[in-house]
Amino acid sequence: MKLTPLLLAFGLAFQIQAADAPNAAGLQLYSLRSQFTLRGVPWTLDRVKEFGIKEVELAGTYNLSAEQFKAELEQRGLKAVSSHFPYDRYKNDLDNVVKDAKTLGIKFAGCAWINHKDSFDEAECREAAAVFNKAGEALAKEGITMFYHAHGFEFEPYGDGTLFDLFMQETKPEFVSVQMDVLWIVFPGQDPAKLLEKYSGRWKLMHLKDLKKGIATGFLSGKTDVANDVVLGTGQMDWVSIFAAARKNGIQHYFIEDESPTSMDQIPASLKFLRTNGFE
Repeated sequence: MKLTPLLLAFGLAFQIQAADAPNAAGLQLYSLRSQFTLRGVPWTLDRVKEFGIKEVELAGTYNLSAEQFKAELEQRGLKAVSSHFPYDRYKNDLDNVVKDAKTLGIKFAGCAWINHKDSFDEAECREAAAVFNKAGEALAKEGITMFYHAHGFEFEPYGDGTLFDLFMQETKPEFVSVQMDVLWIVFPGQDPAKLLEKYSGRWKLMHLKDLKKGIATGFLSGKTDVANDVVLGTGQMDWVSIFAAARKNGIQHYFIEDESPTSMDQIPASLKFLRTNGFE
């Protein structure tokens, strides 16, 4: 079939529009863990809805079953896109992880921490890669994508690179993707835009999190005071380069994660920042 100039122009315009289309700003519900515990699930999800959030990522269901938590989300028009599950469950309870992921109706199932002793080492890295390859294959059979959320400690030197590089080499791209938490890339002294480019196509999800100005970086602990999470746009991150690289290299969903004790106040301000930077 021969395309007319009009159809070609329409196709080009569609591609440009798709590339420039705004991304939805979602929320990692761990940001409100204290509210879930103290105020309960209904009250907290009502606040999420009031923020104008439509997409969420889970990190537990706060004493509700997967079915019950999904029903609470649906009552408020909230869509669970992804969820974190503990590393030990991927190792020892994989069948039920898959079952819960299916029940929640999520597209992505991930893990945010690899259990390790002292400094993360090669043996722990290789073991985790094997665990996630197996989990990713099982989840893929149900149409769900497995991902790992790097936390900073994976950047221990290894060979000509880091253990994160080894992890990316050892995990199968067809079964294991990765989630970038911007703070946990900058805090250990890495460059988010360069890493997005280096592993283009492997990154599927992003946590939007800003690090307070003046906080030193270059540490591989994977831990910093939660009060160092600040309103997006007020910290150290170069969001212009990060957003450009994210849109170029395959990020599909973005979630604010604000672990600070003032997250209820900071989340609306972060949403305002995102909505002036091309987000819905």
